[in-house]
Amino acid sequence: MNPDPAPLSGRFSLKGSRALRWSLGVGLAVMVGIGLVLLFLLTQATTNRDMYERNYASLFALNVVVAGLLVLVIVWMALRLLKRLRQGKFGSRLLIKLAAIFALAGFAPGVLIYVVSYQFVSRSIESWFDIKVEGALEAGLNLGRVTLETLSNDLSSKARATALQLAETQNASIGLPLERAREQMGASDLMLWSASGQLIATAGQLRYQLNPERPSQQQFRNARAQKSVSWIEGLDDAAPGVVRAARIKALVLVANSNLDLLEEPRFLMASQALPPTLVANALAVTDANREYQERALARQGLQRMYIGTLTLSLFLAVFGAVLLAVVLGNQIARPLLLLAAGVRQVAAGDLTPKASLQGKDELDGLTRSFADMTQQLLEARHAVQGSMEQVSAARANLQTILDNLTAGVMVLDAQGVVQSSNPGATRILRVPLAAFEGHRLVDIEGLQAFGADVQRQFDSFLGARAEHGLDHWQHSFELGNAAAKLIGRQADDALILVARGAQLPDAKRLLVFDDISEIVSAQRVQAWGEVARRLAHEIKNPLTPIQLSAERLAMKLDGKIPAAEQTLLTKSVKTIVDQVDAMKRLVNEFRDYARLPAAELKAIDLNALVCEVLQLYVSETSQLPVRVELDARCPRMMGDVQQLRQVLHNLLQNAQDATETAGRTGDEYGVTVRTQWLESAGRVRLSVIDCGTGFPEHILKRAFEPYVTTKAKGTGLGLAVVKKIADEHGTRVDITNRLLDAKVVGAQVSLSFSIENIEPA
Repeated sequence: MNPDPAPLSGRFSLKGSRALRWSLGVGLAVMVGIGLVLLFLLTQATTNRDMYERNYASLFALNVVVAGLLVLVIVWMALRLLKRLRQGKFGSRLLIKLAAIFALAGFAPGVLIYVVSYQFVSRSIESWFDIKVEGALEAGLNLGRVTLETLSNDLSSKARATALQLAETQNASIGLPLERAREQMGASDLMLWSASGQLIATAGQLRYQLNPERPSQQQFRNARAQKSVSWIEGLDDAAPGVVRAARIKALVLVANSNLDLLEEPRFLMASQALPPTLVANALAVTDANREYQERALARQGLQRMYIGTLTLSLFLAVFGAVLLAVVLGNQIARPLLLLAAGVRQVAAGDLTPKASLQGKDELDGLTRSFADMTQQLLEARHAVQGSMEQVSAARANLQTILDNLTAGVMVLDAQGVVQSSNPGATRILRVPLAAFEGHRLVDIEGLQAFGADVQRQFDSFLGARAEHGLDHWQHSFELGNAAAKLIGRQADDALILVARGAQLPDAKRLLVFDDISEIVSAQRVQAWGEVARRLAHEIKNPLTPIQLSAERLAMKLDGKIPAAEQTLLTKSVKTIVDQVDAMKRLVNEFRDYARLPAAELKAIDLNALVCEVLQLYVSETSQLPVRVELDARCPRMMGDVQQLRQVLHNLLQNAQDATETAGRTGDEYGVTVRTQWLESAGRVRLSVIDCGTGFPEHILKRAFEPYVTTKAKGTGLGLAVVKKIADEHGTRVDITNRLLDAKVVGAQVSLSFSIENIEPA
């Protein structure tokens, strides 16, 4: 149903446009706001774990509420579009397509990004807490502990060795040995303490301090019990990211030099500063392990937050796409719907002036261009219709003329490619030329020589046209035996054409030709008939006196001359009489050929006639058997019994002579007489087949002409008489060589009789 332009314009009223713009603004504001909130929350959640833990429930609830609202809006829009479609409103399908396109444009990439991001977030967060990472952190901690224990043990060993050296030294003179021992150990400080905690002596940097740090009583007790004890200071109370001086301290018991049990024990404390790099690395590994363990506890919630944000983003993208589809679809649909209505009218043939929009955008301009184009098409249609009527009338006249021409007409291009042809050309050449349009004439099977000769004639004509002022050329062509077979003609009757050629515009060439084969053949037969009649008249008259004179001479001289001359005379007279008889037979054949009476056609049974004639060729002593292959389905046909009997005699005699000449005797050879009923063609075929040497190529072309023969003593009139009788019966006669493995093994002569005019039995 085509919409009316006025209601269509009303449908897109100003009020509706304002509502759409307001909806568009609100929707865009909501989308931007939600996007900013999501971005802020995502940033805060990833950088502030405490805030994330406190507000996780609120964020999750907000995501669910916003996602639910977006789903409701999308469903509401989809229901409105379906309602418009069910009401059959014009353009509803277009709006649905636009909505689907925009939704897919947002949904498909959104889903792809969602899936990729989901996999990325899931695997990335899991990769943060990989077992290998945790193992690496644990190994780092163990490595730090082992290093510190090694340093502590080393310092303890050195302190014990130093304590043994200082065991014999008195407290009053221990200062210098203590300094020397510190240098040997490479320690930062050495202090000698009494069991009561009194500092006895100091070596190193601490000797300038008034109140150096004293070991605890527990440490003194451990040192007395274990002989030595070590510990590390400055690592446990270090703040994250702050590197402080850390030391290893070892406290060892100094053995007494005498056996005085009342002397107070002494303790040697060695202090050595740890390398700052080692301290920094140890603190970094400790901090990383602590943060890793804290994040590992919250990874499930962090993963849910990321996935929830991604899901909400997907809904937001789909919502935005559908909203843009509905809003922009209405704006785009107005000119498109107007164009759709106009296109349907134009497709239906209605080129009346079309409505257009006066807006400034490209689609409104497109409606105006479409209206202008429709007007131009209407004007062009009127002009073309007038021209087409004239061209159609001229073409119909020309086609009628070409179709009814007996001559063949072909149009070729400069390269000899067939552009078009008329039915007369197909009828003459017996080639479906319409199927070869677009092919060169010289490439058509059977017409290669003809095409080459035509091309040479055109080249010669075009070269001499300017010099001699010619407007056409004319030449006769004879298609050989091979071409005649391919186009369905008798092998004895080559196709003779007289052709004319002229130049057409656009380098096209016109070829017109006529088949004059029948005219040439008729003229040749007529000429031979006249020759035969005159020869029979001129030769027959003197033959009888010659024969009588020779016989009278032999009778008069018989017994009157010597024996030798008598023998010569008898032989000479016999030769004269025999040759006169041969001349009489030749004259009779000429007379029969020249005066062959008109055929008296009657309904006959061809199979019965063949059996009757072949009784004369049945002989027990014959070395060339005659085989018969008769088709019992052959119907009665119209023919002259006497003339057909003469045809059979001529063909059988020629077949036997050809087989004997080839030297082929025996049961496997011989002559075959065959009849066939060709139901599809409605014809009866009579064939005589021999096992001779066949016909040379030049004889096949003229086998049915008088005086054309391959026999040494033949007159060449047998096949000519057969051809003449066949013409009297309206019968096609064919002669071909039989081939076996590309070798000639005989010849076959066939006559095809039509039964169209058969008298009812």
